[in-house]
Amino acid sequence: MSMSTRSFPIQRADPDSLRPGRRPWLRAALAATLLPALCLSARPARAGFNFFENEFTATRDELQTELARRFPLTRRHGELFSLSLHDPRLALDGSAKRATLASRLVIASPLLQASPVGGQVAVSSGLRWDAEGLAVRLQDPRAEQLSIDGLTGSDAQNLQRIGAAVAQEALQGYPLHTFRAEELRFGLKTYEVQAITIGDDAIKVQFE
Repeated sequence: MSMSTRSFPIQRADPDSLRPGRRPWLRAALAATLLPALCLSARPARAGFNFFENEFTATRDELQTELARRFPLTRRHGELFSLSLHDPRLALDGSAKRATLASRLVIASPLLQASPVGGQVAVSSGLRWDAEGLAVRLQDPRAEQLSIDGLTGSDAQNLQRIGAAVAQEALQGYPLHTFRAEELRFGLKTYEVQAITIGDDAIKVQFE
């Protein structure tokens, strides 16, 4: 009587399985390493935002594009004068901490023989944060230059005075950039703006 022999595979124990405390420890270490990175990557990418530095940057060109969409801007001076601003051109001066808005102006009035009349105006301004409106706004605009086409003497001086006053009034508090509420909110945290810095090519909004 012959006996046949059969071989059976030998299952070798995983060394890690013999160490009951090791795998949970490895999982915890891996989670601690990856979780911060996963949280950062879960934040939606938002143009202009740097969440490592807690700041938002808007370039002069981006602000210029926003302004161009909202112009022309029209205001009245009493019942006799109407002034409109067209073709805004934004300049930033970091050393003076001011923004300058130059535009073509048109003044219409029944008192003018040739109406309307055109000209150019340049208004410089500081910036302020409007927490309720979530906007960076012009603050204390000041007419630096104003010229009227085709007029001289007292007529030109009177229109320059009126044009400067109306342009300053029209641009006081005018929004340079407006945020959406969701742009300043992540989960349960809402960021608050702390400061605005004017550079030569961009503005920076610091928040925390």
